[in-house]
Amino acid sequence: MNDVKAVVYEGPRSVAVQDVPDPKIKKDTDAIIKITSTNICGSDLHMYEGRTNVEQGKILGHENMGIVTEVGSGIDRVRVGDRVSVPFNIACGYCRNCLTGWTSYCLRMNPIPGRDGAAYGYADMGPYDGGQAEYLRVPHADFNLLELPQGDEQENDFTMLSDIFPTGYHGTELAGMEPGDTVAVFGGGPVGLLAAHSAMLRGATQVFVVDKENDRLALAEKLGATRIDFTVADPVEQIVDATHGRGVDRGVDAVGYQAHGKEGEQPARVLDNLVDVVRSTGGIGVIGVYVPEDPGAVDEGAKHGRIGFNFGKMFSKGQRIGTGQCPVMRYNRHLRDMIISGRATPSIVVSHELPLTEAPDAYDKFDRRVDGYTKVVLKPETTG
Repeated sequence: MNDVKAVVYEGPRSVAVQDVPDPKIKKDTDAIIKITSTNICGSDLHMYEGRTNVEQGKILGHENMGIVTEVGSGIDRVRVGDRVSVPFNIACGYCRNCLTGWTSYCLRMNPIPGRDGAAYGYADMGPYDGGQAEYLRVPHADFNLLELPQGDEQENDFTMLSDIFPTGYHGTELAGMEPGDTVAVFGGGPVGLLAAHSAMLRGATQVFVVDKENDRLALAEKLGATRIDFTVADPVEQIVDATHGRGVDRGVDAVGYQAHGKEGEQPARVLDNLVDVVRSTGGIGVIGVYVPEDPGAVDEGAKHGRIGFNFGKMFSKGQRIGTGQCPVMRYNRHLRDMIISGRATPSIVVSHELPLTEAPDAYDKFDRRVDGYTKVVLKPETTG
């Protein structure tokens, strides 16, 4: 058996590039992908920091694209040589949730009791290897894979289709966004930036991006959004003032349970801010990760997924809230076509293209928010 290179979780704040067995066809509906681009996601940092129960030895990586090199005998749509995007959701294609478009909550692919939804290389999302590697096995490939134009053009745009571009778009959908709305996005990381990009593609009149990192806020401005630096003044007050006291129509939480304020980690901070800044009867989309168990949380409630945000005020304002992981296949085809037409350019968030061998250093710098480390794309074929 040949070995391939892969990024392996060793423990809190420790990953390594190791030789691992190359993936094989296990079922006749599988395909093997030669990875051309695989990204480090902000949600990978939850595992990297030891804030999940991911097991040592797990191959990481759920944002993947590449070339099909082998298919099982049951495959009749995907062909060897196809260039494809791999949605991070691993879906069967025929359970109730898959049939209704909720592939992020597939009922069949995750063997963990009580957990619906499976993904590559992620804690509690099934026994599947990730794609921060030279090759990846894709189950139910005919259903899951998205075909891309042949060649290598727009590679860094298309690699965002596996997760963060659809996820950003999903945030605006969960918030109930309509053309003409004003939108506040809390969190200027890659997902938040692409939520802002999505809002503008969908006809927002003004989009605010809230963060404290100057490089992220500069990118937000480049996308056409209004920067809100929460270290300068209260972000709610800044946005309310900018909207003449009205607040925004829609809000997106692209931060999640590790939100921080001046007093340190505050899991409810972004949710509270959104309840304050979104107008009555407006909508909130939550795509930042929240987890049912977090041993590293700052209080007992948060350790068990209980986040004490201002639900009473939300109720009194008649706001709607939508949550959950993105069902990538709901959006990836038309987002792909927006990229091809030149309307969408999600590669604007890419700050670094690095060889796979530099993944440990990239994880460290991305985790420490080193200036300029916005989105890292790993290239297994690049030797560095």
